[in-house]
Amino acid sequence: MKILISADMEGITGVVNWDQTDMAHPEFGRFRKLMTGDVNAAVAGAFAGGADEVVVTDSHGDGLNILLEELDARARMNSGLSSPNSMAQGVASGEVDGVFFVGYHGRAGSLNSVLAHTWSASRIYNVWLNDVLVGEFGLNAALAGHYGTPVVLVTGDQVACAQTVDLLGSMETAIVKQATSFESAECLPPAVTGPLIHAAAERAVKALIVKKPGPFIVDTPVRVTIEFSQPVQADRAGRMAGMKRLDGRRIEFTVPDMPTAHAAFRSAVRISKD
Repeated sequence: MKILISADMEGITGVVNWDQTDMAHPEFGRFRKLMTGDVNAAVAGAFAGGADEVVVTDSHGDGLNILLEELDARARMNSGLSSPNSMAQGVASGEVDGVFFVGYHGRAGSLNSVLAHTWSASRIYNVWLNDVLVGEFGLNAALAGHYGTPVVLVTGDQVACAQTVDLLGSMETAIVKQATSFESAECLPPAVTGPLIHAAAERAVKALIVKKPGPFIVDTPVRVTIEFSQPVQADRAGRMAGMKRLDGRRIEFTVPDMPTAHAAFRSAVRISKD
């Protein structure tokens, strides 16, 4: 039983401000340690539930956040920028039985969700897959679904967990903070969230073994619609081959499958940058 943990930072224990997730800020050191703690709780819970193998993908920013020297020694870690499958690196092996989303956040524009955004807070307003509004959780779950792998756990604030369940269906959740605005939350301390995540991860693997939940499958071909924050960003991304301009801020493209959609979306976001 192999588990892949995709770990973002905005939904980690205690995080309520961009400074806490920024490598250049003095606060970052504290919160990368808390991120490592949330991940370790998920790793330990996965093994307690019956996993034989756990791989962690550092999915925040440049993928240089989790402290390798403090990571549970039973796990392996994907780190670094521009990996082939980004936040879902490792899922394309076809050997992953289930995915955990640890430290995930709500989609862009969400009410009362800490640092809610979709891929880029400065560039992306909304993303749709075949007219279904998704966040990062949807994009990554759809990629995992292409390879037959379900998402079985999400941790983060209450909105991130609810949105993931609403889109993907019933799964284990660990709510580590109750968001009260974009940059505030009632936070649980790591002494509480660690056991909470561990227990949810253990249950998730046990349920995966017994129930074998289905993956999130997106119909093909996949039509991706991206709404940018500014028309100039759509101008740049819209020059990619196969892009259709819908209006001032939106572009659309259709591709044969989800891996192509995921890669093309990431390319469009990168090209849209100044």
